[in-house]
Amino acid sequence: MNPIFDFFTGEVQGEPFYPFSQGHWGLLGIMVFLIVAMVWYYRRHPEHRQAFRYAMGTVILVDQLGSQLWVAATGQWAIQSMLPFHLCSVFAYLSAYMLFTKNYRIYELAYFLGIGGALQALLTPETNNYPLLHYRIFQALFSHGLIVAAAIYMTLVEGYRPTWSSILRMVVIINIYMLFVGIINWAIGSNYLYIARKPDVATALDLLGPWPWYILGMELVGIVMALILYIPFAIRDGKRQLTDDSSLRTT
Repeated sequence: MNPIFDFFTGEVQGEPFYPFSQGHWGLLGIMVFLIVAMVWYYRRHPEHRQAFRYAMGTVILVDQLGSQLWVAATGQWAIQSMLPFHLCSVFAYLSAYMLFTKNYRIYELAYFLGIGGALQALLTPETNNYPLLHYRIFQALFSHGLIVAAAIYMTLVEGYRPTWSSILRMVVIINIYMLFVGIINWAIGSNYLYIARKPDVATALDLLGPWPWYILGMELVGIVMALILYIPFAIRDGKRQLTDDSSLRTT
């Protein structure tokens, strides 16, 4: 068989990809290295930041288009599964917009929802039993890695940061969005955001109870994840407050 054809084929061939396998950890390690290198370089070269943001945003959009084309070419496209309503699909497009425009309101959502959702997908990707060396695996990991990288870039390079109010806005917006997606699911028989039913494969949602209670569990997990992601800023603010208080006492 042609290696290029095997890489892009829609047929499942070879040994399936397994999360937390050696190959999985290897790809995640490469992502971490590239993100660290990105932060290190662009913190030192601000003159290249705009071009990089535009390039990264373009890569995200091209990646999403490529995914849609591959699914269509392999006969797997369906309105019930391929509209960009899943959280990571939405934040792929929003991350590109954030990189193009430096929009803060998108950033604060991308920091919590983008990173939180994409990290879970990176650790437990939906692989449909494709092997490690397959487009579907690389695209899934690459796409979610870009979402994480975009939010980290805006934080550590461009100097953006969320606030406590950002968490509150995130909770309100995600619940409004879930209501909207719930209507879409009812209208077309889809399962976007996995709020109509659990995924057909084993996931962490299996630990959160039956429908609809696991949806509340998802929200609680999301809030806990947001609080964890906010810890670095809470520590920094606490240290700054202690420094300010100390300065006031010495004056």
